[in-house]
Amino acid sequence: MDYGKDKYRKEQARKAARKKQVNINVREIKLRPKIGDHDFNTKRGHVERFLRGGDKVKVTIMFRGREVQHPDLGEKLLRRLATDLEDLGRIESQPNLDGRNMVMVMSPKKEVPPKAEAKADGGRGERQESQETSAARS
Repeated sequence: MDYGKDKYRKEQARKAARKKQVNINVREIKLRPKIGDHDFNTKRGHVERFLRGGDKVKVTIMFRGREVQHPDLGEKLLRRLATDLEDLGRIESQPNLDGRNMVMVMSPKKEVPPKAEAKADGGRGERQESQETSAARS
């Protein structure tokens, strides 16, 4: 057997394995406990985009001054975010107070959410397709 051929074949196999490798990034979003509804919705949109992209999301709530005495407000905010995005991701690590920060990590779910499937067919429902096929028959 030719050593050069063998070496080349192994190198090609290594390159193919590297191409198939999935890199998961950890993105971070920082919030404050007294965040407004509109700002919260904006940050939730960012987290949604990251989860759809296949990245893990580290959500950090930063407490300032006397806010540290009310960690329940931060936990309530993180739970609200998790319930809003439960169809896209799951909680990988529960909310945990670490000094002046409360941290929670969310990871994307494996299956495709139903909203993405609806967008894939161009937003057309089955009803429109059945009307088109019945029109084509007559």
